[in-house]
Amino acid sequence: MFRRDASRATRISNFFKTISLSTLESNSTGLGSAPALVVVDMCRGFIDPSSPLGFKCDELIQANIVLVNKFREINLPVIFTTTIYRDTSEASVFRSKIPALNILKPDSEETSFLAELSPDSKDILIEKKFASSFFETTLAADLRQMNVDSVVVSGVTTSGCVRATALDSLQNNFLTLVAEDCVGDRDLNAHRANLFDLQSKYADVVHSERIIKSLLQK
Repeated sequence: MFRRDASRATRISNFFKTISLSTLESNSTGLGSAPALVVVDMCRGFIDPSSPLGFKCDELIQANIVLVNKFREINLPVIFTTTIYRDTSEASVFRSKIPALNILKPDSEETSFLAELSPDSKDILIEKKFASSFFETTLAADLRQMNVDSVVVSGVTTSGCVRATALDSLQNNFLTLVAEDCVGDRDLNAHRANLFDLQSKYADVVHSERIIKSLLQK
C-alpha cells in the first residue's frame, strides 16, 4: 500500500511540474500611432453599489475620469458604451441567465452616466445588448472610419464586458490594451484571473499612467 501511494504521489508531482513548465510565449503588442479609448458600461447601473449589477469602485471611477480627460485633451477618440434593452426580445437568453439586466431600461437612472464621467458632444456613444462592445454594434466600423489602429479598454466588469470587448478588439485586428487600474469586477478573484488571461493571450494589461505617458510621447 505504501509503495502504491508513493508511486501515485510521484505521478501527481510530475504532472504539476509539467503544468508549471508549460508556458506560452506572449509578446507585448504595444500602443499604435492612432489609439482610441473605449469606456465600457460606466453607467450608474454598473458602478453604484446599491444596484444589483453594481459594486463600490470609487478609485476606478476616478482613474477613468483622468484617462478620458487625457484622451480628450490630445484630441483622440473616446467611445462610451452602455447596455440598454428596449423590448423583451432583445438578448432574451442573456437576460434570462442574468435577470438583473432587466433594470437597464431606456432613460432609466441605471443607464445614465455620472456628470463627471459621461459622453460629451465629441464622443461616440455605442448602445449594446451583449457583453462585447463590438457584437452587433457599429464600433468596429466607427473605429476603422477614424483610422484607429489600437484600442484602450477601460470600464466594467473585468470578467464580463471588459474581457469580451478586449477579445473582440483583438479579433477585429486592433492592437489592444486594457487599462489595469481603470477596470474592475464584483469579484476580486475573477478580476485577477481575467487580467492574467487577457495579458497572456489577448491584450497588453497596462496601468493608465503608462498609457498616458505613451500617448504624450507620440
